[in-house]
Amino acid sequence: MHATIVTNDQELEQIAALSQANNTALLTAAEKAKEGFVTWSYNMEILQQVHRLTPPVIVKDGDTVAGYAIVLTKEAADIYPPLKEMLQHFEQITYNDKPLNSYHYYVMGQICVHPDYRGKGVFQQLYDHHKKLYAARYDFLLTEISVANHRSLRAHQRTGFRTIHRYEDKLGSWEVVVWNWD
Repeated sequence: MHATIVTNDQELEQIAALSQANNTALLTAAEKAKEGFVTWSYNMEILQQVHRLTPPVIVKDGDTVAGYAIVLTKEAADIYPPLKEMLQHFEQITYNDKPLNSYHYYVMGQICVHPDYRGKGVFQQLYDHHKKLYAARYDFLLTEISVANHRSLRAHQRTGFRTIHRYEDKLGSWEVVVWNWD
């Protein structure tokens, strides 16, 4: 297995399928508790537009996408409405005594590992590749995680993400987490 960026529509199609298959709306409570989940699904049209801005990071096993981590720059807010809402919420947050929006960051749009590859280091490979590609260009990586997604919260903490804010909205409780590469 190796980490790289998306280079073709076949890889984007696999991301769209994984995103849909792991959506919280389609999983049982037991599946969500054991395996984690994603809150939003990405369709091909949105993935293609986001890809043109900044290609997603993937881990591949031959031709199979074992996992993906979607890069959302602030410019993607007009393409992906949930990002626009997230960025508006971030305007209210401070980090290290500075407004969050005064930093140069990007958002982890979604990270997901195929069920057959969970527990095999794919999650960490995805983030290691992010750091390799983007640490020199951005201050840090930021995302929000559903408090109900215990698996994702633990995995992000192991990687080095730290919670800087917690809030609730119509979908539930969220932790805003930052991976500061310093």
